[in-house]
Amino acid sequence: MSRTPFIAGNWKMHKTIAAAEAYVAGLLPLVGDVDGIDLALCVPFTALQAVVDSTRGSSVQVYAQNMHWADHGAYTGEISAAMLNELDVHGTLLGHSERRELFGETDRALQQKVPAALAAGLKPMLCVGESEEEREAGETERKLRHQVQEALEKVPVDRLPDVTIAYEPIWAIGTGKVATPEQAQEACGFVRALVAGFDEAAAEQVRVLYGGSVKPENAAELLALPDIDGALVGGASLEPASFAAIVDAVRS
Repeated sequence: MSRTPFIAGNWKMHKTIAAAEAYVAGLLPLVGDVDGIDLALCVPFTALQAVVDSTRGSSVQVYAQNMHWADHGAYTGEISAAMLNELDVHGTLLGHSERRELFGETDRALQQKVPAALAAGLKPMLCVGESEEEREAGETERKLRHQVQEALEKVPVDRLPDVTIAYEPIWAIGTGKVATPEQAQEACGFVRALVAGFDEAAAEQVRVLYGGSVKPENAAELLALPDIDGALVGGASLEPASFAAIVDAVRS
């Protein structure tokens, strides 16, 4: 089955509204004619509206970087799906390792967030991955199994293909280290096998991305692997030219 490649840039805590608008103005001429590749920018909450407005009519989708599972309530500092829908946001990152490691996000919380996003019409991108210590201890598969199975447990089978899963080895995020093609393929193939445990047809449709120090120089090699359908790009997404170069590497 042919799966549409998906390249997403995660800005993390970067860019004011003015900087975000300038970025989009620089990016759109570089990727405006992209066909056959899905593109998304994962934007800080404060810049979401500006980026939605600036990209309207283009092929670039806009994702939030987090979302609460409840429609409303006493959750100071949180953002609901209804609030994101009001901005015409397309989707949301969920479970990024920085949310897990720095802010205590749990697999149990993601078990609520992923189906809540789907029910609200938002596209969830579930992030999973192991630490350097877990990989060295041979616990990569155990970690991925727990993360994927917990997060997808309450997702209706017919909605599984609507979830994108981004495998990001924590030891490769922002470190300059990149998983070897063999490591990346093995982990992403294992993630797909975990989805097959829920439904084999869905596993063939779901898109699995690789993230972790993705750059224009290594993007094409990684995305040529059979179980890698795209990339979640961090630092290299902060400049329009480098993000567009990754898109070009995949396109070529």
